Amino acid sequence: MLYQMHEWQRSFLGPLSYFAQANARMLNDLSSPFTQLPGTQRLAAGYELMHRLGKDYEKPEFGIHGASAHDHEIAVIERVALEKPFCQLKRFKRFSDDPGTIEKMKNDPVVLLVAPLSGHHATLLRDTVRTMLRDHKVYITDWVDARMVPAAEGTFGLDDYVAYIEEFIRHIGAESLHVISVCQPTVPVLAAVSLMAARGEPTPRSLTMMGGPIDPRCSPTSVNNLATTRPLSWFKGNVIHTVPTSFPGRGREVYPGFLQHAGFIAMNPNRHLNSHWDFYQDLLRGDLDDADSHREFYDEYNAVLDLPAKFYLETIAKVFQQFLLPRGLWDVAGERVMPSAIKTSALLTIEGELDDISGVGQTEAAQDLCTGIPAKRRAHQVIEGAGHFGIFSGRRWRETVYPQVRDFIRRFDKPA
Repeated sequence: MLYQMHEWQRSFLGPLSYFAQANARMLNDLSSPFTQLPGTQRLAAGYELMHRLGKDYEKPEFGIHGASAHDHEIAVIERVALEKPFCQLKRFKRFSDDPGTIEKMKNDPVVLLVAPLSGHHATLLRDTVRTMLRDHKVYITDWVDARMVPAAEGTFGLDDYVAYIEEFIRHIGAESLHVISVCQPTVPVLAAVSLMAARGEPTPRSLTMMGGPIDPRCSPTSVNNLATTRPLSWFKGNVIHTVPTSFPGRGREVYPGFLQHAGFIAMNPNRHLNSHWDFYQDLLRGDLDDADSHREFYDEYNAVLDLPAKFYLETIAKVFQQFLLPRGLWDVAGERVMPSAIKTSALLTIEGELDDISGVGQTEAAQDLCTGIPAKRRAHQVIEGAGHFGIFSGRRWRETVYPQVRDFIRRFDKPA
Protein backbone atom coordinates (compact mmCIF):
# COMPACT_ATOMS: atom_id res chain seq x y z
CA MET A 1 0.00 0.00 0.00
CA LEU A 2 2.87 2.38 0.78
CA TYR A 3 4.25 1.96 -2.75
CA GLN A 4 0.85 2.74 -4.24
CA MET A 5 0.55 5.85 -2.05
CA HIS A 6 3.96 6.96 -3.27
CA GLU A 7 2.78 6.56 -6.86
CA TRP A 8 -0.32 8.65 -6.13
CA GLN A 9 1.88 11.35 -4.64
CA ARG A 10 4.14 11.20 -7.69
CA SER A 11 1.15 11.53 -10.00
CA PHE A 12 -0.05 14.53 -8.03
CA LEU A 13 3.32 16.31 -7.92
CA GLY A 14 4.13 15.63 -11.58
CA PRO A 15 1.82 18.26 -13.12
CA LEU A 16 2.77 20.79 -10.42
CA SER A 17 6.44 20.21 -11.22
CA TYR A 18 5.86 20.72 -14.94
CA PHE A 19 3.88 23.87 -14.19
CA ALA A 20 6.72 25.21 -12.04
CA GLN A 21 9.27 24.33 -14.74
CA ALA A 22 7.26 26.16 -17.42
CA ASN A 23 6.94 29.25 -15.24
CA ALA A 24 10.64 29.24 -14.39
CA ARG A 25 11.55 29.08 -18.08
CA MET A 26 9.10 31.82 -18.97
CA LEU A 27 10.41 34.14 -16.27
CA ASN A 28 14.03 33.44 -17.21
CA ASP A 29 13.49 34.03 -20.94
CA LEU A 30 15.09 37.37 -21.79
CA SER A 31 12.61 37.90 -24.61
CA SER A 32 9.69 37.68 -22.19
CA PRO A 33 8.21 40.99 -20.94
CA PHE A 34 7.74 39.39 -17.50
CA THR A 35 11.50 39.52 -16.89
CA GLN A 36 11.22 43.31 -16.46
CA LEU A 37 8.80 43.10 -13.55
CA PRO A 38 10.16 43.58 -10.01
CA GLY A 39 10.84 40.38 -8.10
CA THR A 40 10.84 38.24 -11.24
CA GLN A 41 14.24 36.68 -10.58
CA ARG A 42 13.21 35.65 -7.07
CA LEU A 43 9.98 34.17 -8.36
CA ALA A 44 11.78 32.31 -11.13
CA ALA A 45 14.28 30.87 -8.64
CA GLY A 46 11.41 29.70 -6.43
CA TYR A 47 9.69 27.98 -9.36
CA GLU A 48 12.95 26.29 -10.36
CA LEU A 49 13.44 24.99 -6.82
CA MET A 50 9.81 23.80 -6.69
CA HIS A 51 10.29 21.96 -9.97
CA ARG A 52 13.38 20.14 -8.78
CA LEU A 53 11.81 19.17 -5.45
CA GLY A 54 8.70 17.74 -7.12
CA LYS A 55 10.02 16.22 -10.36
CA ASP A 56 10.47 12.52 -11.01
CA TYR A 57 14.13 11.60 -11.48
CA GLU A 58 14.54 8.96 -14.17
CA LYS A 59 17.67 6.88 -14.70
CA PRO A 60 20.38 9.16 -16.13
CA GLU A 61 22.46 8.27 -19.16
CA PHE A 62 26.17 7.66 -18.86
CA GLY A 63 26.57 10.21 -21.65
CA ILE A 64 30.22 9.33 -22.26
CA HIS A 65 30.81 9.90 -25.96
CA GLY A 66 34.46 10.88 -25.83
CA ALA A 67 37.51 10.72 -23.60
CA SER A 68 41.22 11.41 -23.55
CA ALA A 69 43.55 8.43 -23.94
CA HIS A 70 47.31 8.44 -24.48
CA ASP A 71 47.29 12.22 -25.04
CA HIS A 72 44.67 12.02 -27.80
CA GLU A 73 40.95 12.67 -27.90
CA ILE A 74 39.05 9.49 -28.69
CA ALA A 75 35.45 8.54 -29.38
CA VAL A 76 33.53 6.24 -27.04
CA ILE A 77 30.51 4.09 -27.86
CA GLU A 78 28.45 2.35 -25.17
CA ARG A 79 27.57 -1.24 -26.02
CA VAL A 80 25.71 -4.08 -24.28
CA ALA A 81 28.15 -6.99 -24.16
CA LEU A 82 25.88 -9.40 -22.27
CA GLU A 83 22.27 -9.02 -21.16
CA LYS A 84 20.68 -10.71 -18.17
CA PRO A 85 17.19 -10.14 -16.69
CA PHE A 86 18.55 -8.11 -13.75
CA CYS A 87 21.73 -6.65 -15.24
CA GLN A 88 23.40 -5.54 -18.44
CA LEU A 89 27.13 -5.97 -18.86
CA LYS A 90 28.16 -2.87 -20.78
CA ARG A 91 31.37 -2.05 -22.57
CA PHE A 92 32.64 1.41 -23.38
CA LYS A 93 34.32 0.77 -26.72
CA ARG A 94 37.05 3.28 -27.60
CA PHE A 95 37.81 4.48 -31.14
CA SER A 96 40.53 6.65 -32.64
CA ASP A 97 41.74 7.65 -36.10
CA ASP A 98 45.36 7.89 -34.92
CA PRO A 99 47.29 4.65 -35.67
CA GLY A 100 49.69 5.16 -32.75
CA THR A 101 46.85 5.66 -30.29
CA ILE A 102 45.03 2.60 -31.62
CA GLU A 103 48.12 0.48 -31.10
CA LYS A 104 48.54 1.73 -27.53
CA MET A 105 44.87 1.16 -26.70
CA LYS A 106 45.12 -2.44 -27.89
CA ASN A 107 47.63 -3.09 -25.13
CA ASP A 108 45.65 -1.39 -22.37
CA PRO A 109 44.46 -3.58 -19.47
CA VAL A 110 40.87 -4.83 -19.44
CA VAL A 111 38.81 -3.73 -16.41
CA LEU A 112 35.44 -4.90 -15.13
CA LEU A 113 33.95 -2.21 -12.91
CA VAL A 114 31.31 -3.79 -10.66
CA ALA A 115 28.83 -1.11 -9.67
CA PRO A 116 26.80 -1.39 -6.46
CA LEU A 117 23.22 -2.64 -6.38
CA SER A 118 22.30 -0.55 -3.38
CA GLY A 119 19.78 2.06 -4.49
CA HIS A 120 21.54 4.21 -7.07
CA HIS A 121 22.07 3.45 -10.74
CA ALA A 122 25.46 2.47 -12.12
CA THR A 123 25.69 5.95 -13.63
CA LEU A 124 26.79 7.06 -10.16
CA LEU A 125 30.19 5.75 -11.33
CA ARG A 126 30.23 7.93 -14.45
CA ASP A 127 33.31 9.81 -13.27
CA THR A 128 34.98 6.51 -12.41
CA VAL A 129 34.35 5.18 -15.91
CA ARG A 130 35.43 8.36 -17.67
CA THR A 131 38.71 8.42 -15.75
CA MET A 132 39.40 4.71 -16.25
CA LEU A 133 38.97 5.09 -20.01
CA ARG A 134 42.24 7.03 -20.18
CA ASP A 135 44.29 3.86 -19.78
CA HIS A 136 41.91 0.88 -19.82
CA LYS A 137 39.32 -1.07 -21.73
CA VAL A 138 36.27 -0.70 -19.48
CA TYR A 139 33.24 -2.89 -18.79
CA ILE A 140 30.60 -2.11 -16.14
CA THR A 141 27.64 -3.86 -14.52
CA ASP A 142 24.51 -1.81 -15.18
CA TRP A 143 21.88 -3.17 -12.80
CA VAL A 144 18.22 -3.12 -13.87
CA ASP A 145 15.56 -1.47 -11.72
CA ALA A 146 13.68 -4.42 -10.19
CA ARG A 147 10.30 -2.78 -10.83
CA MET A 148 11.08 -3.01 -14.55
CA VAL A 149 11.76 -6.79 -14.47
CA PRO A 150 8.61 -8.87 -15.10
CA ALA A 151 7.72 -11.22 -12.25
CA ALA A 152 7.93 -14.11 -14.73
CA GLU A 153 11.74 -13.74 -14.65
CA GLY A 154 11.70 -15.12 -11.10
CA THR A 155 13.49 -13.94 -7.99
CA PHE A 156 17.02 -12.58 -7.62
CA GLY A 157 19.07 -13.26 -4.51
CA LEU A 158 22.61 -12.81 -3.28
CA ASP A 159 23.63 -16.19 -4.74
CA ASP A 160 22.32 -15.03 -8.12
CA TYR A 161 24.41 -11.87 -7.83
CA VAL A 162 27.53 -13.97 -7.25
CA ALA A 163 26.63 -16.17 -10.24
CA TYR A 164 26.21 -13.08 -12.44
CA ILE A 165 29.70 -11.87 -11.50
CA GLU A 166 31.20 -15.27 -12.29
CA GLU A 167 29.47 -15.29 -15.68
CA PHE A 168 30.64 -11.78 -16.52
CA ILE A 169 34.24 -12.65 -15.60
CA ARG A 170 34.14 -15.74 -17.80
CA HIS A 171 32.53 -13.82 -20.66
CA ILE A 172 35.26 -11.17 -20.69
CA GLY A 173 38.05 -13.64 -19.94
CA ALA A 174 39.55 -13.94 -16.47
CA GLU A 175 43.10 -14.50 -17.71
CA SER A 176 43.52 -10.87 -18.83
CA LEU A 177 40.97 -9.16 -16.58
CA HIS A 178 41.21 -6.76 -13.64
CA VAL A 179 38.11 -6.40 -11.44
CA ILE A 180 37.25 -3.25 -9.50
CA SER A 181 34.34 -3.42 -7.04
CA VAL A 182 32.91 -0.32 -5.39
CA CYS A 183 31.08 -0.51 -2.04
CA GLN A 184 28.43 -3.26 -1.76
CA PRO A 185 29.75 -5.60 -4.52
CA THR A 186 33.10 -6.11 -2.79
CA VAL A 187 31.41 -8.95 -0.89
CA PRO A 188 29.87 -10.89 -3.82
CA VAL A 189 32.93 -10.21 -6.00
CA LEU A 190 35.24 -11.70 -3.39
CA ALA A 191 32.85 -14.66 -3.13
CA ALA A 192 32.71 -15.16 -6.90
CA VAL A 193 36.49 -15.12 -7.34
CA SER A 194 36.96 -17.36 -4.28
CA LEU A 195 34.58 -19.96 -5.71
CA MET A 196 36.26 -19.83 -9.13
CA ALA A 197 39.67 -20.27 -7.50
CA ALA A 198 38.48 -23.20 -5.39
CA ARG A 199 37.20 -24.97 -8.53
CA GLY A 200 40.53 -24.46 -10.26
CA GLU A 201 39.18 -21.90 -12.74
CA PRO A 202 41.31 -18.97 -13.92
CA THR A 203 40.84 -15.87 -11.77
CA PRO A 204 41.34 -12.17 -12.64
CA ARG A 205 44.84 -10.75 -12.63
CA SER A 206 43.92 -8.29 -9.90
CA LEU A 207 41.08 -7.36 -7.55
CA THR A 208 40.61 -3.78 -6.39
CA MET A 209 38.08 -3.37 -3.59
CA MET A 210 36.93 0.11 -2.61
CA GLY A 211 34.88 1.10 0.43
CA GLY A 212 33.02 -2.18 0.91
CA PRO A 213 31.62 -4.12 3.90
CA ILE A 214 33.89 -7.17 3.83
CA ASP A 215 33.70 -7.23 7.63
CA PRO A 216 31.07 -4.77 8.95
CA ARG A 217 32.15 -5.51 12.52
CA CYS A 218 35.12 -3.16 12.00
CA SER A 219 34.34 0.51 12.76
CA PRO A 220 30.57 0.09 12.44
CA THR A 221 28.67 3.04 10.96
CA SER A 222 25.04 4.08 11.28
CA VAL A 223 24.28 1.85 8.28
CA ASN A 224 25.76 -1.16 10.10
CA ASN A 225 24.05 -0.27 13.37
CA LEU A 226 20.64 -0.17 11.71
CA ALA A 227 21.10 -3.75 10.49
CA THR A 228 22.33 -5.09 13.81
CA THR A 229 19.79 -3.41 16.10
CA ARG A 230 16.71 -4.71 14.29
CA PRO A 231 15.73 -8.31 13.50
CA LEU A 232 15.28 -9.45 9.92
CA SER A 233 11.53 -9.63 10.53
CA TRP A 234 11.52 -5.85 11.04
CA PHE A 235 12.99 -5.31 7.58
CA LYS A 236 10.52 -7.76 6.04
CA GLY A 237 7.58 -6.04 7.66
CA ASN A 238 8.60 -2.41 7.20
CA VAL A 239 10.64 -1.92 4.04
CA ILE A 240 9.54 -4.67 1.65
CA HIS A 241 6.67 -3.68 -0.66
CA THR A 242 4.96 -4.88 -3.82
CA VAL A 243 5.45 -3.14 -7.17
CA PRO A 244 2.17 -1.52 -8.34
CA THR A 245 0.39 -2.53 -11.53
CA SER A 246 1.73 0.45 -13.51
CA PHE A 247 5.18 -1.14 -13.93
CA PRO A 248 6.38 -4.23 -15.84
CA GLY A 249 7.46 -5.83 -12.56
CA ARG A 250 3.99 -5.56 -11.03
CA GLY A 251 3.53 -7.99 -8.16
CA ARG A 252 7.27 -8.33 -7.51
CA GLU A 253 8.44 -7.78 -3.93
CA VAL A 254 11.11 -5.09 -3.70
CA TYR A 255 12.92 -2.73 -1.40
CA PRO A 256 11.69 0.49 -3.05
CA GLY A 257 14.24 3.05 -4.19
CA PHE A 258 12.24 5.89 -2.66
CA LEU A 259 12.72 4.37 0.80
CA GLN A 260 16.45 4.01 0.21
CA HIS A 261 16.56 7.62 -0.95
CA ALA A 262 14.74 8.74 2.18
CA GLY A 263 17.36 6.90 4.21
CA PHE A 264 20.17 8.67 2.34
CA ILE A 265 18.59 12.06 3.03
CA ALA A 266 17.97 11.21 6.70
CA MET A 267 21.67 10.54 7.23
CA ASN A 268 22.55 14.20 6.51
CA PRO A 269 19.33 16.24 6.37
CA ASN A 270 20.97 19.58 7.17
CA ARG A 271 23.52 19.15 4.41
CA HIS A 272 20.78 18.60 1.80
CA LEU A 273 18.64 21.44 3.14
CA ASN A 274 21.59 23.83 2.98
CA SER A 275 22.47 22.59 -0.49
CA HIS A 276 19.00 23.44 -1.82
CA TRP A 277 19.05 26.82 -0.10
CA ASP A 278 22.45 27.53 -1.67
CA PHE A 279 21.02 26.52 -5.05
CA TYR A 280 18.21 29.05 -4.61
CA GLN A 281 20.75 31.74 -3.69
CA ASP A 282 22.93 30.85 -6.68
CA LEU A 283 19.94 31.37 -8.97
CA LEU A 284 19.29 34.77 -7.42
CA ARG A 285 22.94 35.79 -7.86
CA GLY A 286 23.08 34.44 -11.38
CA ASP A 287 25.86 32.00 -10.42
CA LEU A 288 25.03 29.52 -13.17
CA ASP A 289 28.12 27.33 -12.76
CA ASP A 290 27.32 26.45 -9.14
CA ALA A 291 23.64 26.03 -10.01
CA ASP A 292 24.56 23.60 -12.80
CA SER A 293 26.78 21.65 -10.40
CA HIS A 294 23.82 21.32 -8.02
CA ARG A 295 21.57 20.10 -10.83
CA GLU A 296 24.14 17.59 -12.03
CA PHE A 297 24.70 16.14 -8.56
CA TYR A 298 21.04 15.81 -7.61
CA ASP A 299 19.97 14.51 -11.02
CA GLU A 300 22.18 11.53 -10.16
CA TYR A 301 21.63 11.41 -6.39
CA ASN A 302 17.82 11.52 -6.63
CA ALA A 303 17.62 8.86 -9.34
CA VAL A 304 17.16 5.56 -7.49
CA LEU A 305 16.11 2.02 -8.33
CA ASP A 306 14.21 -0.74 -6.57
CA LEU A 307 16.14 -3.71 -5.18
CA PRO A 308 14.79 -7.28 -5.40
CA ALA A 309 13.46 -8.18 -1.95
CA LYS A 310 15.27 -11.51 -1.79
CA PHE A 311 18.61 -9.93 -2.60
CA TYR A 312 18.11 -7.11 -0.09
CA LEU A 313 17.03 -9.35 2.79
CA GLU A 314 19.78 -11.90 2.17
CA THR A 315 22.36 -9.13 2.12
CA ILE A 316 21.07 -7.75 5.42
CA ALA A 317 21.11 -11.21 7.02
CA LYS A 318 24.32 -12.73 5.63
CA VAL A 319 26.53 -9.65 5.32
CA PHE A 320 25.40 -7.24 8.04
CA GLN A 321 23.88 -9.48 10.71
CA GLN A 322 25.57 -12.89 10.54
CA PHE A 323 28.95 -11.73 9.08
CA LEU A 324 29.24 -15.05 7.24
CA LEU A 325 32.10 -14.02 4.95
CA PRO A 326 34.67 -12.97 7.58
CA ARG A 327 33.59 -15.87 9.82
CA GLY A 328 34.24 -18.38 7.02
CA LEU A 329 30.68 -19.72 7.13
CA TRP A 330 29.20 -18.49 3.85
CA ASP A 331 27.86 -21.08 1.42
CA VAL A 332 26.79 -20.02 -2.08
CA ALA A 333 24.66 -22.57 -3.95
CA GLY A 334 26.08 -25.28 -1.70
CA GLU A 335 29.74 -24.25 -2.09
CA ARG A 336 31.73 -22.80 0.80
CA VAL A 337 33.31 -19.40 0.09
CA MET A 338 37.02 -19.61 0.92
CA PRO A 339 38.97 -16.44 0.03
CA SER A 340 42.17 -18.27 1.01
CA ALA A 341 41.74 -20.30 -2.20
CA ILE A 342 42.71 -17.25 -4.28
CA LYS A 343 46.38 -17.64 -5.18
CA THR A 344 47.18 -15.78 -8.38
CA SER A 345 45.10 -12.58 -8.23
CA ALA A 346 46.73 -9.45 -6.82
CA LEU A 347 44.68 -7.57 -4.21
CA LEU A 348 44.33 -3.84 -3.59
CA THR A 349 41.97 -2.51 -0.91
CA ILE A 350 41.09 1.18 -0.66
CA GLU A 351 39.22 3.00 2.10
CA GLY A 352 38.22 6.59 2.76
CA GLU A 353 39.39 8.05 6.06
CA LEU A 354 35.99 9.72 6.59
CA ASP A 355 33.77 7.04 5.07
CA ASP A 356 30.46 7.07 6.94
CA ILE A 357 28.99 4.09 5.06
CA SER A 358 31.80 1.50 5.19
CA GLY A 359 34.02 2.34 8.13
CA VAL A 360 37.81 2.12 8.12
CA GLY A 361 38.93 -1.49 8.41
CA GLN A 362 35.86 -3.05 6.80
CA THR A 363 37.46 -3.32 3.35
CA GLU A 364 40.95 -3.98 4.67
CA ALA A 365 39.55 -7.17 6.22
CA ALA A 366 39.90 -8.77 2.78
CA GLN A 367 43.67 -8.69 3.30
CA ASP A 368 43.35 -11.03 6.28
CA LEU A 369 40.97 -13.37 4.46
CA CYS A 370 43.02 -13.74 1.28
CA THR A 371 45.92 -15.57 2.92
CA GLY A 372 46.72 -17.47 -0.27
CA ILE A 373 47.86 -14.27 -2.02
CA PRO A 374 51.55 -13.52 -1.33
CA ALA A 375 52.17 -10.35 0.66
CA LYS A 376 54.11 -8.80 -2.21
CA ARG A 377 50.96 -9.02 -4.35
CA ARG A 378 48.74 -7.25 -1.83
CA ALA A 379 48.40 -3.55 -0.94
CA HIS A 380 46.11 -1.37 1.17
CA GLN A 381 45.50 2.39 1.04
CA VAL A 382 43.54 4.75 3.29
CA ILE A 383 42.73 7.98 1.43
CA GLU A 384 43.17 10.91 3.79
CA GLY A 385 40.23 13.30 3.97
CA ALA A 386 38.05 11.17 1.67
CA GLY A 387 34.48 10.19 2.40
CA HIS A 388 32.61 7.32 0.77
CA PHE A 389 31.96 8.96 -2.59
CA GLY A 390 35.36 10.66 -2.67
CA ILE A 391 37.23 7.42 -3.25
CA PHE A 392 35.55 6.81 -6.62
CA SER A 393 34.27 10.18 -7.81
CA GLY A 394 35.44 13.78 -7.88
CA ARG A 395 38.79 15.51 -7.67
CA ARG A 396 40.25 13.30 -4.93
CA TRP A 397 39.42 10.20 -6.96
CA ARG A 398 40.99 11.58 -10.13
CA GLU A 399 44.11 13.05 -8.56
CA THR A 400 44.85 10.73 -5.63
CA VAL A 401 43.05 7.40 -5.89
CA TYR A 402 43.08 6.73 -9.62
CA PRO A 403 46.88 6.99 -10.07
CA GLN A 404 47.32 4.34 -7.38
CA VAL A 405 44.71 2.05 -8.97
CA ARG A 406 46.21 2.56 -12.44
CA ASP A 407 49.75 1.81 -11.27
CA PHE A 408 48.64 -1.28 -9.32
CA ILE A 409 46.83 -2.67 -12.37
CA ARG A 410 49.82 -1.98 -14.62
CA ARG A 411 52.13 -3.63 -12.13
CA PHE A 412 50.18 -6.89 -12.23
CA ASP A 413 48.97 -6.80 -15.82
CA LYS A 414 50.65 -10.09 -16.63
CA PRO A 415 50.02 -13.73 -15.75
CA ALA A 416 50.95 -14.55 -12.17
